[in-house]
Amino acid sequence: MSKFNLQPNSMVFAGKNVHYAWFIVLAAAVMRLATSGVRTSSSILLPVIVDFFHWSYGAVGIGFSLQWIVSGLFGPTAGWLGDRYGARWTMAIGGVLFLIGMAATGMIGYMGSHLWQFYLFFGVIVSLSMAIFQVPLTVSVTLWFRKRLGVGMGILQSSQGLGPLVWGPIMLLILNQLGLSWAFILPGVGGGLILLSLVFVFYNEPADIGLRPFGADESEPIQKSQKGEAAKVRTKTFLHRAWRTPAFWNLIGIHYWGCAGHAIILVYLVAMAVDRGLSLGAAGGAFVTLSVTSTITRFGVPIAADSIGSKWVMATCFFLQVLPIFILFFATEVWMFYAFAVLFGIGFGGEMSAFPIINRQYYGRAPVGTTYGWQMMGAGLGMATGAVLGGILRDVTGTFTATMVLSLVLSAIGVLSIILLPTTHKEQVPDWEDFLPDNAGAGESQTSPAQGD
Repeated sequence: MSKFNLQPNSMVFAGKNVHYAWFIVLAAAVMRLATSGVRTSSSILLPVIVDFFHWSYGAVGIGFSLQWIVSGLFGPTAGWLGDRYGARWTMAIGGVLFLIGMAATGMIGYMGSHLWQFYLFFGVIVSLSMAIFQVPLTVSVTLWFRKRLGVGMGILQSSQGLGPLVWGPIMLLILNQLGLSWAFILPGVGGGLILLSLVFVFYNEPADIGLRPFGADESEPIQKSQKGEAAKVRTKTFLHRAWRTPAFWNLIGIHYWGCAGHAIILVYLVAMAVDRGLSLGAAGGAFVTLSVTSTITRFGVPIAADSIGSKWVMATCFFLQVLPIFILFFATEVWMFYAFAVLFGIGFGGEMSAFPIINRQYYGRAPVGTTYGWQMMGAGLGMATGAVLGGILRDVTGTFTATMVLSLVLSAIGVLSIILLPTTHKEQVPDWEDFLPDNAGAGESQTSPAQGD
């Protein structure tokens, strides 16, 4: 046997058979990292944008909030597009939108420097691409695994946690050497080309190349998901059944409460620390510590959720977004902020990374793209809410105490919401296919042999 074979349906690396699912995960992780540069570097870019264009902090802040709002509101549509037409086609559109939006944002200084241009190019167009690489991409990866889904999701989710560590130094280098415009143009064009290149080697599901999902029994037929009109009917039928379950709506709310709670910390932690007397460098170090810790838990939590069930894993992570806040009320020393960063980073990193797992545990192999998109809508609106309300409370009260209380309360509501979720050991709508019309049944089976796992 050859030591290397890059054919998707018979990959061999260093003399060992490798299922293409692992390449899909790595490709998805690179895509997620390529699109995270500006979003994860917002604390670096915001003051530079203010100084360069002479816009107010509030005006620029609206642009960053638009990113979360628009990507959140577009989440259900992005999921629907993936369900109906496949993630590959949808991500090709996302790659083009990302390239155009980022390049246009970088050219604002040469096009009149109008604030509406920033809102349109960055707040809307780039945000649409963000939704595509958050929803259809994630859902498509889950289709490649029957076993070890937690490991696959851990790799994908941890790539997002690496964003601040990878992109922070790169953004600082670009800003210092080339200026603000190139901080959008270079990541936009380079990232866009990477995205479009990887789309060509990304397949919607294993059946597209004659494979079964990783870990599937060899006697299982190779079954392709339906697309087009049949997919539209299947998605609509599933949603009508899923909407009847409290878990569907509760998961949206959990995303909202959790993201609203941790958005406050992500946006204002450095300012909180400086307000208590820490140097900017020490405060920034606490934020980096939080990012490093969250990257580790982003990898580990999906594995735990896949093994023992998502409900109580998520509840534990949410609780670690609540408990450490009490440290902030009394923190005045550097070590106290770093202790907070470690504990909160564990909760923050694990809070969202279990959601793709719980969707599969609740809904099996159903077309969950639109469902996950609704949940990401809750996440986007939550991020915007936390960032805006946290700042308003700081301005009104003159301290961050009320802002900290708000973060604690929002995350605590998330904990209570998770407790109300049903067990993950039982599917919520196992009979949804019984309600399909006769012409929209299961996917088409293939009889061609598949590689082992």
